[in-house]
Amino acid sequence: MSIAANLKQIKSTLPDDVVLVAVSKTKPVENLHEAYEAGQRVFGENKIQEMTQKWHVMPKDIEWHMIGHVQRNKVKYMAAYVTLVHGVDSLKLLREINKQAQKHQRIIKCLLQVHIAEEDTKFGLDESELIEIMHSEDLEQLAHTQIVGLMGMATFTNDSVQIRREFKRLKSLYDQIKLTHPTVEVLSMGMSGDYLIAIEEGSNMVRVGSSIFGARNQ
Repeated sequence: MSIAANLKQIKSTLPDDVVLVAVSKTKPVENLHEAYEAGQRVFGENKIQEMTQKWHVMPKDIEWHMIGHVQRNKVKYMAAYVTLVHGVDSLKLLREINKQAQKHQRIIKCLLQVHIAEEDTKFGLDESELIEIMHSEDLEQLAHTQIVGLMGMATFTNDSVQIRREFKRLKSLYDQIKLTHPTVEVLSMGMSGDYLIAIEEGSNMVRVGSSIFGARNQ
């Protein structure tokens, strides 16, 4: 099927309140244009240099989401345009995003990444670190960042019971944070292999790549 047909099929499975992030990492600009022509406006990349190159040549009404692990020394390259940073896992990174956003007189929206998988390879905060950041006095000083939600990745496994358990845990943390921080409204969880489970467990933003663009180019 074409990229446009894939997008149409996936969108038909999504509730109206769920945002689809088309994960376009490693894909050529031609593929992104095809998705754009089919109506897709939210794209996710995991390398800042690659995202910046694409931002320069793609239409300017696109929302660019940085979905990969962020190195602080690279933040300056995306600060002028990035819409949402998914993988914020420290106050140090938040401060750097704030500093670079200030230079462009922007407010950059961020998601705090929570470690929910039973794998050691995934980045993210544990529950106590998450609560600490959300209640940190530093947060009030960061006028050019806004924490709008949480993000988490489930274990890479075929065990749907385990995946569901991990998503439930993140939804529970999300509900807890929301009680004291009503501006938190994004729960980003679910990818090509597990986004339907994620939606059932309360996700309102899913990151789908291979189901739209085909297998990833290495």
